[in-house]
Amino acid sequence: MTTRTYTVKGMHCASCAAIITKKLSLVKGIKQVDINLATETAKIEFDNNVLTVDVLNEVIGKYGYTLVAEQSGENCSIPGTVSGAASHKEEKEKELLEQLAKVQFALPIALLVFILMMWDISAQFFEVIPNLPIPMELFNIISMALATYVVFRIGAPFLHGITLFIRNGAASMDTLIGIGTLTAYLYSAVITLIPAVRELLHIPDYTYFDVTIVVIGFVLLGKYLEGRSKMRTGEAIEKLIGLQAKTALVKRDGTEIEISVNEVKKGDTVIIKPGTKLPVDGNIIEGYSSIDESMVTGESIPVDKKAGDPVIGGTINKQGSFMFKASHVGSETVLARIIRMVEEAQGSKAPIQNIADKIAGIFVPAVLVIAVATFIVWLTFGSSLLGFSVALSYGISGFVGILVIACPCALGLATPTAIIVGIGKGAEYGILIRNAESLEKLSTVDTVVFDKTGTITTGCPKVTDVTVLSTEITPTALLQLAASIENRSEHPLAQAIVDEAKKQKLTLSNISGFESLDGMGVSALIETVPFTIRKPVGAEKNMPHVKRLQDQGKTVVMIEECGVCKGLIALSDTVKAEAKAAISALHQKRLKVIMLTGDNYAAAHYMAQQVGIDEVIAEVLPQEKAKVIRKLQEKGKKIAMAGDGINDAPALAQADVGIAMATGTDVAIESAGITLLKGDINKVAQAITLSRSTMNVIRQNLFWAFIYNIIGIPIAAGALYPFWGIFLNPVFSGLAMAGSSVSVVSNSLRLKTKKLDKKP
Repeated sequence: MTTRTYTVKGMHCASCAAIITKKLSLVKGIKQVDINLATETAKIEFDNNVLTVDVLNEVIGKYGYTLVAEQSGENCSIPGTVSGAASHKEEKEKELLEQLAKVQFALPIALLVFILMMWDISAQFFEVIPNLPIPMELFNIISMALATYVVFRIGAPFLHGITLFIRNGAASMDTLIGIGTLTAYLYSAVITLIPAVRELLHIPDYTYFDVTIVVIGFVLLGKYLEGRSKMRTGEAIEKLIGLQAKTALVKRDGTEIEISVNEVKKGDTVIIKPGTKLPVDGNIIEGYSSIDESMVTGESIPVDKKAGDPVIGGTINKQGSFMFKASHVGSETVLARIIRMVEEAQGSKAPIQNIADKIAGIFVPAVLVIAVATFIVWLTFGSSLLGFSVALSYGISGFVGILVIACPCALGLATPTAIIVGIGKGAEYGILIRNAESLEKLSTVDTVVFDKTGTITTGCPKVTDVTVLSTEITPTALLQLAASIENRSEHPLAQAIVDEAKKQKLTLSNISGFESLDGMGVSALIETVPFTIRKPVGAEKNMPHVKRLQDQGKTVVMIEECGVCKGLIALSDTVKAEAKAAISALHQKRLKVIMLTGDNYAAAHYMAQQVGIDEVIAEVLPQEKAKVIRKLQEKGKKIAMAGDGINDAPALAQADVGIAMATGTDVAIESAGITLLKGDINKVAQAITLSRSTMNVIRQNLFWAFIYNIIGIPIAAGALYPFWGIFLNPVFSGLAMAGSSVSVVSNSLRLKTKKLDKKP
């Protein structure tokens, strides 16, 4: 099985998406089909040994749809993403220009006809308003001429929808608009061109040419505004694509040459000058600088870089020049992976969307039945109460009005537009969301579980205490002495002591006779005086100073001179600077925070107290972490788990939502639904704010889409007429239909202004 994403041409509404899903799902060899109306893409999992895109197009081609494979290949800097997105955008812009041309022609005519129509209606109710200055017969002829062009030329796609419906039995939104406007046009044409029919049936000379013109004009305007708004929802991808450098200055055979970024190879030496974008990922081999990584990581402060440090393609060199060796190019770069992750997430479906999809699948056929039933009811019951001619007029108005107002587009756009904007917003903040399901689930969590090392803490041991136990030595001298000896050791704790001495700019002494003491410590001579650095053993662990430090979860080493302890140095993993504020932000959202760690209770509790964590579960083996998460879930908890190590991967997968620190391992990131760039745990609260805000917008969209149809269809059918004599003109149905889709997309775009550091 293989999974591929295709651009779908010819898909314009939720019912289109439902048709494509239904027809492709019946094909043998296809396992899953996910259609995204907002991005106009299809993600299909199928057996590529049996099926090809040509076979798939044979299935859906007769319904008016075409699958187009995204561009990919070795020459694409980000295969299947950058070039594919760029070409798709160009096609959409061209399509929008074509729609705009139609709107610019049809809308002025529609507005003029609408004004004349409202004038005529008002003149019938208000004596102060004069009748139209032209005879109705002449007005009908002019209207018919305009309507003929608008219906058969401008509205040709809607008529094509009728053809496809007759040929294949698949009805879309175009089918509804086509049937409605064509019915109104043909009825009007008959009573205008064949007066004998009107006289025989005693039908008034009221026509619907104006209705067809105005409805098509408003629908086209709505489609154009909807399309333009949908393009705005994809701005996050465009911004990420825009980060990529177009060229690179590389050194080959001793010569500096400028090449396309697509031509950069692994191992190339890339030269970076001040103010330029880094073309690919790599490691600095010469020079130093300060690099702005905010566009990729969300970190606003430029990061100092020196030889050996990694650099990310798409970031901007602020000052200094340097050279780096390319390690990841093309689709392997961090930027490419981020774009691909965001793009795939924007194309995914949230579980809540299944409701809308199921309704959209049966909506159009149901509307056709309701429209026909409405027409029949008006003719049968209305004729006996109002007379045949009035009943026929209302029957046609109801039939056309229902077909026009019952647009499922708002329903189909309610979820995907919000998902696209929400995931794009997260990418701007350095919050990468793998799929829409993770985003939806995150909004429901009530408990956040953190790993300790590398998540709450930096993951790097540091010297926290230097305690002297003799008046003959100072803390600075004790640290200098210990660092001089540990400088010869390769142990991580030894390196932490040396780093602290260098931080304090201490000069290290020469030593001799260095010896490792089988895991207990080290010894050496300084000017013939023997010194030993080792762990406390036996009764030494109960020494007051030692016990106090160890109770805080710190690792203690003793520094001895000729067998006499001169002092203690304590080391500990340190809490991240942002940890306390991050935990506080989660508490403000009424979330319980738990620390889950394999470390000892003393160390875990000490760290938890510093940052305000509610509960500590310590001394848990790596393979047991997932079981702990499962037990919490069995108690009814909705869990978000944040971690960064390989040992966290099973727990991240078990949690309702796994949150990986991007500073951690690839295994952890692959197991998580959400990845936080730079490992900043402040982004956990921001991600929850984003998920809650996005789900709120989705619920608002779905509510208004449902209410719009629930209320609009009965009104269009004439449900208010028996009580208050109100009948909705099909023109207003068209205006309302256009407004519903635009309002849903506009509501989703509000997420762009959301501040994630504030409580939703």
